[in-house]
Amino acid sequence: MAEGSSRGKSGLSSVDSVDSRWVYQGEDWFGTVTDGDQQDGGSGAEDPPHLNSDDEDSAEHKLIRTEPKIDPFDVEALEVRGAQRNTFENVTLGRKIVLGFLTLGVVFGDVGTSPLYTFSVMFSKAPANGKEDVLGALSLVLYTLILVPLIKYALIVLWANDDGEGGTFALYSLICRHAKVSLLPNQLPSDARISIFRLEVPSTELDRSLRIKERLEASVALKKLLLMLVLAGTSMVIADGVVTPAMSVISAVDGLKIGVSGIKQDHVVMISVSFLIILFSVQRYGTSKMGIVIGPALFIWFCSLGATGIYNIIKYDSQVLRAFNPIHIYYFFKRNSANAWYSLGGCLLCATGSEAMFADLCYFSVRSVQLTFVFLVLPCLLLGYLGQAAYLMENHEDTTQAFFSSVPTRVFWPVFLIANVAALISSRTMTTATFSCIKQSIALGCFPRLKIIHTSRKFRGQIYIPVMNWFLLALTLVLVCNISSIYEIGNAYGIAELGVMMMTTILVTLVMLLIWQTNILIVLSFAIIFLGLELTFFSSVLWSVGDGSWIILVFAIVIFLIMYVWNYGSKLKYETEVRQKMSMDLLRELGPNLGTVRAPGVGLLYNELAKGVPAIFGHFLTTLPAVHSMVIFVCIKYVTASFVPQSERFLFTRVCPRSYHLFRCIARYGYKDVRKENHEIFEKLLIESLEKFIRREAQERSLESEGDDSESEEEYSMSRFLIAPNGSLYSLAAPFLDEFNNRNNFISEASTSEEVKLASTEPVTVDAQESLEMELSILGKAKESGIVYLLGHGNIRARKSSWFIRKLVVNYFYAFLRKNCRRGTANLSVPHSHLIQVGMTYMV
Repeated sequence: MAEGSSRGKSGLSSVDSVDSRWVYQGEDWFGTVTDGDQQDGGSGAEDPPHLNSDDEDSAEHKLIRTEPKIDPFDVEALEVRGAQRNTFENVTLGRKIVLGFLTLGVVFGDVGTSPLYTFSVMFSKAPANGKEDVLGALSLVLYTLILVPLIKYALIVLWANDDGEGGTFALYSLICRHAKVSLLPNQLPSDARISIFRLEVPSTELDRSLRIKERLEASVALKKLLLMLVLAGTSMVIADGVVTPAMSVISAVDGLKIGVSGIKQDHVVMISVSFLIILFSVQRYGTSKMGIVIGPALFIWFCSLGATGIYNIIKYDSQVLRAFNPIHIYYFFKRNSANAWYSLGGCLLCATGSEAMFADLCYFSVRSVQLTFVFLVLPCLLLGYLGQAAYLMENHEDTTQAFFSSVPTRVFWPVFLIANVAALISSRTMTTATFSCIKQSIALGCFPRLKIIHTSRKFRGQIYIPVMNWFLLALTLVLVCNISSIYEIGNAYGIAELGVMMMTTILVTLVMLLIWQTNILIVLSFAIIFLGLELTFFSSVLWSVGDGSWIILVFAIVIFLIMYVWNYGSKLKYETEVRQKMSMDLLRELGPNLGTVRAPGVGLLYNELAKGVPAIFGHFLTTLPAVHSMVIFVCIKYVTASFVPQSERFLFTRVCPRSYHLFRCIARYGYKDVRKENHEIFEKLLIESLEKFIRREAQERSLESEGDDSESEEEYSMSRFLIAPNGSLYSLAAPFLDEFNNRNNFISEASTSEEVKLASTEPVTVDAQESLEMELSILGKAKESGIVYLLGHGNIRARKSSWFIRKLVVNYFYAFLRKNCRRGTANLSVPHSHLIQVGMTYMV
């Protein structure tokens, strides 16, 4: 580690701190920052042994209590004043009402349209032969609604959010911040504590949590299993984004068969295709813009659903209220046996959209979703199902169109119109959830990079992904044209929903054990009840997979393979770059001039390494005649957190002694952060952060000197000549270009290939303040000379001795995805006039 980054026992001891915490002994002290550290900067305990940041994972772990420490790698975090606040805190009453309407239009559209098809699909598997069958099916639907959307999601799963973010990858990122389970080895301990501080009090639950953490971190197999569960859940969410529009729209348009005689299925399909094209075409206008329009429409839909239900209960049979007695479920299975089991797939459709409540949580607060569901959505849904059942008690033969048959004749067309509007809205629900999951997976290195458009300036996280939008449209049209029956689409719908539900149950169970540290009896009850219930439903839908719903399984498997191959290739590439990074000893041997001419200016060398000097920097040194006087290794990294405050954006550390003018900067973004800044703003923020880092480093060094008024500059290392791969010889003692005319000891070229030692300059004793001003002056001159972006493109190829499958995956599948994904220059917004690109190929 550089001289300026080390700390003595007295460093920053003049500032008191009252916070302390539990940490792991031997934990990497670079990046250990808590709120108490950030605010106060105290240091009261004995400093840990000096560790190299590149060897941070080799330390032994043991839980100890310690006083807060200042992280020399993350000096910028001293500005943080506390944890970041949720976007929806302290909103006005008017904004809450607007959020309520937006919640209806975005979150509850899917579950709100489930009465259109639930009973129709159920009774296609188990025909109603009497009132008792209707009561049994109704009781099954009511308790499914109570158990899954209400208890599981609204009351439990929503609280497992990652700082307001929901979905499968949000759960995974939450787990990754509390345990090192990510397969991509670019994590730093400071990433887990971005604006977060919590004192762990020793308890039985904490001990169990630590044992689970150690087991997860020690087992590569468990890490891979966890990742596969997350990828499987995400692929099911994307598959859900295909089947939801198909099911919702075609079931709503199917009501024309009741209102207009002579309407055939082909007509329903053609109209549905037209609606779907319109739906996906307006998707680009964004959630908040469309939500203002469609929120009131969903409010009217839920009100009409509840009013129709009350009307049917009064008109036909109020004894449907007996369905709240769960004994009717037992009688239903006793009478229908296998058919009742087959109907479970249709029963699950009443809970479709439950996962959207969690995945779309990024748009709203937990409380707004819970209150809207409990006081508006759930009562209207219950009334709607009770009304349909009351109608079916007297009309067993109308189960094929249960919803529209139960609508009073006088209001049929208004209800039909609002039902189609609600169906289109519900289709948007899973599409926005799909966009959210894809962005999370891209940020965490599990999906190829795509163009992402942020559609709202007020609410972060509202996005639109053009490529995925049209891709989902194409697959939805294929599904509608090939499987036009709502019964077969309903089975595919159940497969997609249950797949993501089961993954969510497993991950939330792990969150309860590892993070919430919940009582083991509560955890077991949650896992056994909900996982057992979902496995029972899943066994029912799998039995009918041969009727055409296998298409959705194939699609989900393809998406899973794409995500797994991308993650595997990215991990392999990163690990290879870590193994082949330049050694610090070699850089020190090269000397402050790095064996070439130091041209005025700032060079931003972009790479993916969070630790160490990338090998591609050595490629620059041997192929270019000059390197900039100030070089910063910039790593754009998405961390396992939803948002990173601007004050914690940049992490700086010095590479080699100060005379080398080499820095490492990690620019951290959350997987929901919006990179709005252009290259000019980014440059300004980066240089300002670097100046603050240099000043604070000098202040820390002055405190460590314990009153020493002067210090010695590093001696210039004994320089040598560097032999380039092409055989050229370069002097390793070349000074800055602007110093060339004033230096007499410059050797431009070697006369032999033997190592030639140069006379070193005499040590210069300067005042600490003068040293600081000198470095800031060099930085200022370099900034005025211009900033150049040095991009290194690293590709991987499988060795000839590799297995055939590895060659196939790396050389073809991963290479195809990497070639067709969004390029790095587009993501970084780098001006081409200030760009230098160098490529390297690693054999793996």
